Amino acid sequence: MAKKVKGNRVQVILECTEQKNSGVPGMSRYVTTKNRKNTTERLELKKYNPYLKRVTVHKEIK
Repeated sequence: MAKKVKGNRVQVILECTEQKNSGVPGMSRYVTTKNRKNTTERLELKKYNPYLKRVTVHKEIK
């Protein structure tokens, strides 16, 4: 059996900020990983939102 090693990589969920404010139905979310040792603050990336059909800012939730 393989050893279970708790690493520094964690899964995070990125959620669109512009869509929450606009009232458009649906929710654009992406799942990615980050190294919590190197990146202690919350992620903020520009990703494509298929509901708004443009690139928007997605922020880390939870």
